[in-house]
Amino acid sequence: MSRKGVKRAYKYRFYPTPAQAQQLSQTFGCVRYVFNRALAERSRAWTQEQRRINYADTSLMLTQWKRDPETVWLAEPSKGPLQQALRNLQGAFDKFWRKQTRYPQFKKKGRSKDSATYFSNCFTYRDGRIKLAKHSEPLDIRWSRPLPEGVQPSQVTVSRDRAGRYHISILVEEAISEHAPVDATIGVDAGIASLYTLSTGEKICNPRHEKRDRARLAKAQRVLSHKQKGSANQAKARLALARVHARIADRRRDHLHKLSTRLVRENQVIAIEDLSVRNMVRNHSLARAISDASWSRFRSMLEYKADWYGRTVVAIDRFYPSSKTCSACGRIAGSLPLHVREWTCVCGAVHDRDVNAAKNIQAVGLAVLACGDGVRPPRS
Repeated sequence: MSRKGVKRAYKYRFYPTPAQAQQLSQTFGCVRYVFNRALAERSRAWTQEQRRINYADTSLMLTQWKRDPETVWLAEPSKGPLQQALRNLQGAFDKFWRKQTRYPQFKKKGRSKDSATYFSNCFTYRDGRIKLAKHSEPLDIRWSRPLPEGVQPSQVTVSRDRAGRYHISILVEEAISEHAPVDATIGVDAGIASLYTLSTGEKICNPRHEKRDRARLAKAQRVLSHKQKGSANQAKARLALARVHARIADRRRDHLHKLSTRLVRENQVIAIEDLSVRNMVRNHSLARAISDASWSRFRSMLEYKADWYGRTVVAIDRFYPSSKTCSACGRIAGSLPLHVREWTCVCGAVHDRDVNAAKNIQAVGLAVLACGDGVRPPRS
């Protein structure tokens, strides 16, 4: 089996001391300020002068801001996270110009996850302990799994989510062995009642993580709505609500990781649909269920794991009528409303709607792969 080097991030939880928590809070605030001010400067330059500002220009601005008596506090944290904030802004503009995302938005305190990225010159890794620049003590990390032996982290990202939890993501370059080739191929049909239906006939049940905690979520939201704005009790209620959301997100991510790892390990080729989730969530009747299913994240997991382990993910055209096409004879049914879960073709074949779609996805995926055209349609 061949081995190849890939960049892989290992995420751990850590518990900062009061002094470290204060330093990190200050760093997060400076990162947010630099991002917002640079965004404001770039927007002003374009609207008033029709002039584009790039990363190099904002980097020079950052140097001036550090010398300004009103913002001299920007020199207190490490320079690495502040420079990375400007790079992130440049990346956001690049995606906007390529029409992949909307215009960059300002970061609001308490409304998004705080994070700061440190490169190798801004932290030390020695004897299994990490110490950030301008910190007097190493971080108290819970090593839930060991880092690969003999690797040196190239960068670390510390973050604090809205539930008040601190995490560190450690990026290393690791040699990963590809899985042994297998003959198995599979088609995967996404759904709501069953999260995924496989061409083998297996149906993966939908855990409905958000629905399971919906009562707890509603209670936390109701308690928050009754608190006085700006009070300490409101902050506590907001934290309690964030913890419920974090619980839901953690369980969803864990389930998708286990499922994607299993499919990549067992199959050489995985065929999926190129779904336009962004357009599908505009249906207000299904938006909550579709968001809870997290189809886009599952596809991303399949793709990067397949790339690691020598597998192939094929995305077929989203407009292919996989549900209406008979997997036995290839005839396309005239109409097939969503409430029809089982149908009979004129050839006599009786189909389960989802299993039939998965079989067609598998067949079309293999055909597309053989033709060498349209293997991965562009994602919306």
